[in-house]
Amino acid sequence: MQKTYLLDTNVLIQAPYALESFEDNNIVLPLAVLEELDGLKNSDGDCGSNARQAIRFLEKLRLSGNLLEGVSLPGGGFIRLEVNHSDVLLPLGMAPYSRDNRILKVCKGLCDQGESIILVTRDIVVRIKAQMMGIPAEDFTTDQVPAPAVQYTGRAEVYAPDGLLSSFMKKGVSAELLYQVDDYGKPVPVEFIENQFVIIKSDISEKKTLLGRYQKGKVTSLISSNISPFGVKSRNVGQQFLQEALMLSAEQAPLVIVKGPAGTAKTFYALAVGLEKTLEKDHKEYRKILICRPNAQFDQDIGFLPGSEQEKISPLLRPIVDNLEILLSHDSNESRRSEDELRSRIDYLFMTGTIIAEAMNFMRGRSITDTWLIIDEAQNLTPRQVKGIITRVGKGTKVILLGDPAQIDHPHLDERTNGLSYAAERMKGSCLSVQLTMLSDECVRSDLALDAAQRM
Repeated sequence: MQKTYLLDTNVLIQAPYALESFEDNNIVLPLAVLEELDGLKNSDGDCGSNARQAIRFLEKLRLSGNLLEGVSLPGGGFIRLEVNHSDVLLPLGMAPYSRDNRILKVCKGLCDQGESIILVTRDIVVRIKAQMMGIPAEDFTTDQVPAPAVQYTGRAEVYAPDGLLSSFMKKGVSAELLYQVDDYGKPVPVEFIENQFVIIKSDISEKKTLLGRYQKGKVTSLISSNISPFGVKSRNVGQQFLQEALMLSAEQAPLVIVKGPAGTAKTFYALAVGLEKTLEKDHKEYRKILICRPNAQFDQDIGFLPGSEQEKISPLLRPIVDNLEILLSHDSNESRRSEDELRSRIDYLFMTGTIIAEAMNFMRGRSITDTWLIIDEAQNLTPRQVKGIITRVGKGTKVILLGDPAQIDHPHLDERTNGLSYAAERMKGSCLSVQLTMLSDECVRSDLALDAAQRM
């Protein structure tokens, strides 16, 4: 049965391809949406780019017919522009001329005429207002990933016959010989995903465990277990897996995606391995470390205030500098003079170009080669932005996406629509991608941080 969807502007701003995502159903665009797209088309960043893309698509449709009467969409269905219903009364207290409320007026007017309209908006408040007015409303779900509770974690716990464990370090073990146990205690086969990390337990004693990674039908031992990149030693299973993912070469795993709560050493480990592979004298794998960190209002320009790009983005890089201070310090009780020397060492890394920090909006259009690329706080990226970053990767570059989907500052993203979770879902199973979700009990920042992560 054909449905009619009325789209809010924010749907097109986040996903300009949305007009082609409703199969053979019909789409209505209120005049207020067209006006808002026009007002945003000169904006910087993805907001303006997406507005322009949506407008160009509408222009193609205009050339094929009359948008007021309705035009066929390439994938089926129709789209029409709605300019009526400006005189519809709203509930008391709702401003009649705000753009959101003008859209609600159109919805209400069409419903009163007997049309079955479903409002599609990313704005929760607009969906609440719609419910107050008896208007069916939905979120735009085309680019949503599964709920956090069922998202891929990059790791699995399995059992193996005890006799196989003795030869595991040299030979590995066939995935067909590994199994899990259902709620009734019966063995069930495991559906592994390429590059998934594996905790193997003996079928005799669960305390006897080995760690490995699944590749091409076989689980093999970790290759970096005895390595301490830049002097850092792993302190739990999650960090051992994280170190393994980062230590793999750009040819083996050019993309690493790490999700997890604060304090689980995501950024710290990414910097440690990056420094190890960039400063190593005998075998320098990367020319530089490039760090990008989106701000809370990601789509806004870095501004026209005085100062260089580095001076403008330096507040965003304070967490990076904090981690560098720890990595470059050998004694927490160093004197004030040693602290000055530490500051000088950090400044030297930036001045020599070993570490470069750039604003995210300068990533578009580049081709990045032989670089250790860290995207911190990647949960504040949109799916389109994260795709743009990954597709900028050239030969010899390794991309590390880090973030916590539970701590999103971008006003139009959530745990199911942010770029970090989107990339993790779309790249799941790729032989070129390794991903991992750190657990809250793997927090190593402090006892207080661990206790707070588990309680709050």
